[in-house]
Amino acid sequence: MYQQMIFVNLAVADVDTSRKFFTELGYTINPQFSTEDCACVVISDTIVAMMLSKQRYADFTKKQIADSTKTSEVLLCLSAESREKVDELVDNAIAAGGSAAGETQDHGFMYGRAFDDPDGHTWEVMWMDPAAVQG
Repeated sequence: MYQQMIFVNLAVADVDTSRKFFTELGYTINPQFSTEDCACVVISDTIVAMMLSKQRYADFTKKQIADSTKTSEVLLCLSAESREKVDELVDNAIAAGGSAAGETQDHGFMYGRAFDDPDGHTWEVMWMDPAAVQG
């Protein structure tokens, strides 16, 4: 059965910094689709983040590239299997050179935190009680 995938493309100041940051979070780099201008970060079987140098990113758009440290161009949200996994990923991101973003969101059935990667892209991490989704 076909599984649709998402390839998130992000402009980064330094591909090596992004490669190091995301591998420290436990993700892998697919060397088949990585170069010195691009790191292909495998988040899951269906989610891939392409960390492109600004020069390489410009090959795909005629628009001005946002300065993600000053402008929000996208909010990325990853699911987590538990509250503890939310905290683990965000704490690891901060330890690896990211920074906390926003306030912890705790609604009982849903829990989330966020971090900014070294380029300022905001990554939210969210857990939702499966019973709340079904009911």
